[in-house]
Amino acid sequence: MNQTVYPAASVLGVVELPADKSVAHRAALLAALADGTSQIVNYPASADPQSTLACLRRLGVRIEEDAEGILHVEGVGLEGLRPPEGPLDCGNSGTTMRLLAGILAGQPFESTLTGDASLSRRPMDRIAAPLRQMGATVELTDGHAPVRLRGGRLRGIEYVLPVPSAQVKSCVLLAGLFAEGTTTVIETLPSRDHTERMLGLDVFEDGTGRRHISIHGGRRIAPRLWAVPRDFSAAAFFLVAGSIASSGELRLPAVGLNPSRTAFLDVLRAMGADVTVENERTHGGEPLGDLVVRPAPLHGVTVGDPLIPNLIDEIPALAVAAACAEGRTVIRDAAELRVKETDRLAALATNLRALGAAVEEQPDGLVIEGGRPLRGATVESFDDHRIAMAMGVAALRATGPVTITGAACARVSFPGFWDLLRSVTGR
Repeated sequence: MNQTVYPAASVLGVVELPADKSVAHRAALLAALADGTSQIVNYPASADPQSTLACLRRLGVRIEEDAEGILHVEGVGLEGLRPPEGPLDCGNSGTTMRLLAGILAGQPFESTLTGDASLSRRPMDRIAAPLRQMGATVELTDGHAPVRLRGGRLRGIEYVLPVPSAQVKSCVLLAGLFAEGTTTVIETLPSRDHTERMLGLDVFEDGTGRRHISIHGGRRIAPRLWAVPRDFSAAAFFLVAGSIASSGELRLPAVGLNPSRTAFLDVLRAMGADVTVENERTHGGEPLGDLVVRPAPLHGVTVGDPLIPNLIDEIPALAVAAACAEGRTVIRDAAELRVKETDRLAALATNLRALGAAVEEQPDGLVIEGGRPLRGATVESFDDHRIAMAMGVAALRATGPVTITGAACARVSFPGFWDLLRSVTGR
């Protein structure tokens, strides 16, 4: 599906965002391992978290949705998963594949995790290495999926993350549930902390900036009610849309504001954005609030470590803000973007240049000279949901319509994105 987006000077409305994928994946996995039935409120319909549900059902977990849209997950405990008949298809979801691999590494049966063409290009050796240290047998194809696991008796390890990754951290911690002794993950740069929050794990900071997160093998998981907040990564696109408009106001209710996820908000404010937070509250250990964004003149900034791990998914939106800002924006220490659903650095550089922006691609980032008028053009999604949505937002500031090829991929994380974008612009 191709999507054409027309320029719009004004944005106005309430943006009902999809639920947070990161929290939803983890809620489903923990509910499946719980000793009893859990409920999950506001579970997203987007493709990635639905892949997690599909895999869990194939492993023998009963999951039903009631008339009010609440998921009821009958947990099977740590010992109750059943061998699947055939490979488990993770679709496009790296979170599904990497987190589920940690769980399956501790099971007394063989399993295989597969994914679509995009997921099959993403590196999986980063989870294979620690799982092998723990005693699992993990086979890959040139470092990529399919991931073949033969679980067994795992042993606790101390593992220093070679790259900041919440997915790798979570994989090892979930495997630690099935290991003898204590498993500790050490990260030199903080990454999303949903897993340790949701499991209630102890976190120790050693004074050198390193975080030690530990889990004891055999820890039981109690059933509970999970309420999934709205996705901050999805909010990023509308925060930029509201900032680069000439007039209007966007309100984004009940957005998750976990401090390990909101570095983009800090960066956008540093660029001059007018974003306020109202009605702050906490639910299920996760902070959330209502965001209000109004147009404001933006200026360039320099962004690198240690912020990058906590805004890695928002960099496509940040690149659009940078193209519409005055002055130079430098994004560095972001080489991880080259191994996402596509090479996002190359995709952003290619597309923004097609729209008339001045972009220099670096090995680990981008240099964007803002303030140049954007023009209408046809750009590619590269079958990457965040690239597609970023280009849709950039189109609002173009001098003519922008057509995004393969735009249906937005449904991976944000079903209804294109309709919602039209609703707030009137275009």
